[in-house]
Amino acid sequence: MMLTTTSNDENSQHPGLPLVVPEQQCRCFTFSELKTATCNFDEKWCVGQGGFGKVYQGVIVDGPTRYNTCAIKRLHSMCEQGASEFRAEVMMLSRLRHCNLVSLIGYCNEGKEMALVYEYMKKGTLYDHLHKKGTPLTWSQRLKICIGASRGLDYLHTGTGTVHGVIHRDVKSSNILLDRNYAAKISDFGLAKVCPINMTLTHVNTEVKGTFGYMDPNYFDTGRLTRKSDVYYFGVVLIEVLCRRPALDSSLDDGLVKWVQNHIKQGKVTQIVDVSLRDHISKTSLKEFSSIASRCLLRCPNKRPTMSEVLGHLQSALSSQERKDSSVNKLRPFCLLGSFSI
Repeated sequence: MMLTTTSNDENSQHPGLPLVVPEQQCRCFTFSELKTATCNFDEKWCVGQGGFGKVYQGVIVDGPTRYNTCAIKRLHSMCEQGASEFRAEVMMLSRLRHCNLVSLIGYCNEGKEMALVYEYMKKGTLYDHLHKKGTPLTWSQRLKICIGASRGLDYLHTGTGTVHGVIHRDVKSSNILLDRNYAAKISDFGLAKVCPINMTLTHVNTEVKGTFGYMDPNYFDTGRLTRKSDVYYFGVVLIEVLCRRPALDSSLDDGLVKWVQNHIKQGKVTQIVDVSLRDHISKTSLKEFSSIASRCLLRCPNKRPTMSEVLGHLQSALSSQERKDSSVNKLRPFCLLGSFSI
């Protein structure tokens, strides 16, 4: 569920203005090309939808003999908020390149038709694997997904190569996409804001936007958006991954964040771990992971870690888990031998 409250501080571009993006950074498609790519937007190629419109799998022509599979997000023609976010995403992603950010191939802005063309992420969203498909993800796989996403966010905050960083403002499991190898990439930059990177708590006064269940309470109360807001959102993703419960879990009276925080304070973190992991997760890895997730979710922004710190702790948690997995694999042949009778 998306949240929007009005403020006069938001500097949005007028959706009617033409987009000017260097061709070497982003390709401008005609609507006819996108119709061809999706068989006239045939519903059988629809792979997702939301308030903005629908996402289709398509095939675009890139040269006389080269064809690329892509994802095409077609916006509802009457969606005014979607129009401003469309413009923001084109301008943002055309300038950013990182292996843990979804690449924008191009866009279409023709009449009332607006569409974004991305690289195709074969495995879909992290949300779907956790909460819809029930994919049996190991703890090491989940940690690697979190590490990939945290690398993408760390790049946005500090590594864009300019004096400005980017605050995503809508980090959630449905905006973390997975490729064929389950490598994670951050997507959907429609709400992203540019901010200076020279001070950790430099903030942007802006209208409050985001998604219920992930919303940074400090940002919601004050309208002050900082990079630490993204850290809070990502903390919610971390506990989703650990518990395999959605951010908006109707079975929990006080919400997922409070439920997890209470269990961690009481020293009962093992009780919130996804049941499929409880016999396999390293105690050291769990302690490291739950500790950094808790810090991400602190109410006071300046007490939260940076994304660089989060990345370091997640890498440490993965190292602990890999040591446990390695020792288990070494013992397995002996266990198998013991099962034979002479």
